[in-house]
Amino acid sequence: MDVIKSVVFGAIVSAAIAMVIGSQGTSAGPLAIHLVSVADMRLFWSWPMFLSGTGLFFALSLMQR
Repeated sequence: MDVIKSVVFGAIVSAAIAMVIGSQGTSAGPLAIHLVSVADMRLFWSWPMFLSGTGLFFALSLMQR
């Protein structure tokens, strides 16, 4: 259950930060933000930020036990 919560929060944080940085027209170097087209929508996404955020939230959930 902790992994599912971590993935959801990691995706939300990644999408929010990537949208702000990506809409400015930069890839933010090591964050590797890129434009993804889903159906008719444009979405900025960053896999390194998603994995880092998921790991961070998983560690926080383990520390709360």
